[in-house]
Amino acid sequence: MTDSAPAVVWLRHDLRLTDNTALYAACQAHRQVKLIFTLTPGQWEQHAMSPSQQALIFCQLHALNTSAAALGITLHVQPCHTFEDAADWLAAWCREHRIPAVYVNKQYGLNEQRRDARFAARLPDTCRFYAFDDSVLLPPGRVSTQQGGLYKVFTPFRRAFLTVLMQTTVRVLPVPEAKGPPVSPAPLNLPQQEHALFPSGEEAALQRLADFCQKHAADYKTERDFPAIDGTSRISAYLATGILSPRQCLSRLRLHFPMVADEPESGAYTWLSELIWREFYLHQLAQHPDISRHRPMQRWTESIIWSPDNSGLLAWQQGKTGFPLVDAAMRQLNETGWMHNRLRMITASFLVKDLLTDWRRGEHYFMSQLIDGEFAANNGGWQWAASTGHDSVPYFRIFNPVTQGKRFDPDGSFIRRWLPELADVPAKYIHTPHEWAEKNQREIDYPKPVVDHRMARIRAIDAYETARRTAAGGDDNPY
Repeated sequence: MTDSAPAVVWLRHDLRLTDNTALYAACQAHRQVKLIFTLTPGQWEQHAMSPSQQALIFCQLHALNTSAAALGITLHVQPCHTFEDAADWLAAWCREHRIPAVYVNKQYGLNEQRRDARFAARLPDTCRFYAFDDSVLLPPGRVSTQQGGLYKVFTPFRRAFLTVLMQTTVRVLPVPEAKGPPVSPAPLNLPQQEHALFPSGEEAALQRLADFCQKHAADYKTERDFPAIDGTSRISAYLATGILSPRQCLSRLRLHFPMVADEPESGAYTWLSELIWREFYLHQLAQHPDISRHRPMQRWTESIIWSPDNSGLLAWQQGKTGFPLVDAAMRQLNETGWMHNRLRMITASFLVKDLLTDWRRGEHYFMSQLIDGEFAANNGGWQWAASTGHDSVPYFRIFNPVTQGKRFDPDGSFIRRWLPELADVPAKYIHTPHEWAEKNQREIDYPKPVVDHRMARIRAIDAYETARRTAAGGDDNPY
């Protein structure tokens, strides 16, 4: 091409040089390329993006600024407020600077799709707009039922997904060739505070991925449910912010387990299934705008009468419910911005079923705290726990937080780490500490249970069954 103005790569949650589809395509087609990232704090607030995820994005922008400059590519960070502001500013900027093309990687939320449509409508005819499916292994719509619809149940989706995936060449794109001599990185007026669990930088993320695949993936199936064991990959924040791509994850897994798709009992396959769960929720998000509107997939659940009591929600948020595993998990979340996946299910079930609190309040709180908050996965997880989504847990299956604790933290190692006030409680009673305190006439600085689980279970089932009767005759499956 002979264009004198640079092509623009509009970065969003794709903050990497390696295997960045939009960036690679732009660099292949144009002699000059410029990276632009639009800060939208107002939109982030609306979406409840956590401070820890914002901090990770800022640190990654610093790292990306340096690595891109070494390739002769500059990064510009533009403060805007909302997605609409960002679309309008960038369209005007492209018009002013006679930009020949803009390249983006798609995002699938409703606000994100509207932002991109608004931007495309405001571009001059002289500027081309290219959008790529980059944050998924397979584009939404690629995997469909025989009737051409979207799978609503995960297991057949996974089966069909793997069939298509095995017939598809999954390529990890290299870092683009330099577009000129190195340039000085532009100064970024952004804070730079590294996270203890998730250091920024592509090298750190790739090393984390490599270590997991080499050392832990084989045992993932047997170790992943125990929060006291370091048995999970802990790459979720890198996927959420686009420091890693799902193709890099699959490629690295296949390097160590070439036949992973044919070994369903293996730990590596179990981890691959987690990647496919992420795809399942993203594909649903792309095709069902009501997910972005926080509507349940099971329409009849809109008739559930949730408890108006805020005291239980507050106790849950603070890790003071009187159920040790729930409280330890919530304190882990509040302190680190991350929570073990098994504990996400347990805490979500407790809030929705034991406290009969609207699942959307928990969904919002998780997003406001999680460094790895991805809307599709977070919404999907909460709708699973609340029995409101596709392929969700049946409403009458309710986790017993004490039983879950005994099963997944039997000696209380995880609990003691986050609840030091229970350090002296023997393992036999670590999940029911007040029972031990009463038997031994001891005082412990720990709240008594905010609810009787047995009675709460009955109440929850009754609320769901009442909602089903109320919605009788309606359409449970509108899609």
